[in-house]
Amino acid sequence: MGYDPNDRLLIINADDYGMCHSMNAAAEELLLAGAISSATLMVPCAWAKEGAAFAKKYPQVDIGVHLTFTSEWDHYKWGPVTRLTDVNSLITDEGFFPEDCLSFELQAEPEQVKIEIQKQIEQAIAWGVDPTHLDVHMGSLYGLATGRDYLEVVLEACEHYKLPLRLPRGLTALEELPPELQQMAAARIALADHKGIMIIDDLLTHPFHYTPGETFDEMKQGMIQMLKGLRAGITEIFIHPGYATEELKAIQPDAPKRDMEARLFLDDEIRNTIKSENIRMITWRDLRDHQRRMNV
Repeated sequence: MGYDPNDRLLIINADDYGMCHSMNAAAEELLLAGAISSATLMVPCAWAKEGAAFAKKYPQVDIGVHLTFTSEWDHYKWGPVTRLTDVNSLITDEGFFPEDCLSFELQAEPEQVKIEIQKQIEQAIAWGVDPTHLDVHMGSLYGLATGRDYLEVVLEACEHYKLPLRLPRGLTALEELPPELQQMAAARIALADHKGIMIIDDLLTHPFHYTPGETFDEMKQGMIQMLKGLRAGITEIFIHPGYATEELKAIQPDAPKRDMEARLFLDDEIRNTIKSENIRMITWRDLRDHQRRMNV
């Protein structure tokens, strides 16, 4: 891509775009301010169409598809986009996606996963989104709970739609993964390389859940240390920004942290750290376009 091997390239992504209006509004402010690189749309969720309308209005903004196969909140649920084809292995008795990755991996059939992946991408495109990349909500397709992964199916979709994927090479070095999962990750990364699919080197975030008493300054200082510790290569930092409205508070108990994340990359100290550390901000569109040029 023309960068030096020692350059630290950074993508900042807002996950869970489309989940609710509060999260849409926060991600959109950050995107328009140029504070983050991209957002990924949860197509099965109730507010996804609003997010897609924004993507259509601002085609210069990077919007990917957040492939969604879990529905984790107690009183706010979603299920498959697929309507006319059997995808019963993807749902609970109530008709929603399972609430955790373990349950999903134990029951989901690969062919039905493949159908739903295609439907989610096609729905986004039909709404006017020009997807820049794919990633996975809660990591449900990575096989990290049981070793039963669906990445071959995901990589087929990446190849078909000519999209890069949030698949970090660093998975193969995670000490907390058992050797068999490290081997699986290495095989899937090799497959991505063989297919010419752009992936990343490292994937970082901070703890998702809100701890009572946690402050914005604590979060900011943690992010500054994370930024200073970036390694050479392509890193994605993902966050879940949202405004702590009554809507978001009703959905999840972590609304205060979502609100802090909505302000994090607008903070001058964060921006100055990125600049002083000579971190180069890039986008998923950069990776997508390079992938398409290389695979003509």
